[in-house]
Amino acid sequence: MITELAGYTSGILIFISFIPYIRDIFRGKTKPERGSWLIWTILGSIAFFSQFAKGASYSLFLAGIQGLGDLFVFLLSIKYGFSRLLKRDKIAILGAGISLVLWYFTKEAATALFLVIIIDGIGGILTIVKSYEAPATETLSTWILTGISGFFAMIAVGSFNFILLAFPIYIFLINFAIVAAVKLGSRYNLKAQN
Repeated sequence: MITELAGYTSGILIFISFIPYIRDIFRGKTKPERGSWLIWTILGSIAFFSQFAKGASYSLFLAGIQGLGDLFVFLLSIKYGFSRLLKRDKIAILGAGISLVLWYFTKEAATALFLVIIIDGIGGILTIVKSYEAPATETLSTWILTGISGFFAMIAVGSFNFILLAFPIYIFLINFAIVAAVKLGSRYNLKAQN
């Protein structure tokens, strides 16, 4: 019962987390980092199917809803995204592509999941850097809600199964790293203005 409730809570929170982000994109406040959202779109589906293949149930709400939301934000980023693809974006996308090729040859769901987390982390680093450099271009509540969603997805796993816990733990950590980058970037920009 607790795992089911936690799974639903995770899914609801991840869904809700996209609402302020998309709203702020249309308002011109939020500028998605294109490279990150492209990587996350591709990997969201891989994470979902890898966890599904390993027997995940209620914790799948996080990966499934996040994958669909990532796709929508990526499509919006084509028109409303942050600047153009920078050199760091191209390097990250190349690294993600190489990792996807490695995943293809492994044919093992657990290996795929860990490669997904590594590649997803590359996208996360792009957004962390962008969030620190331009903190006003991010919607803080989205990253907080997504991090909390990862926490509930951990509970939804229902046992200490490292394979099934890995993605929710990663989601929790990377999202709060982005929150920290926004906060630190805002503080640095405030000091620079004074």
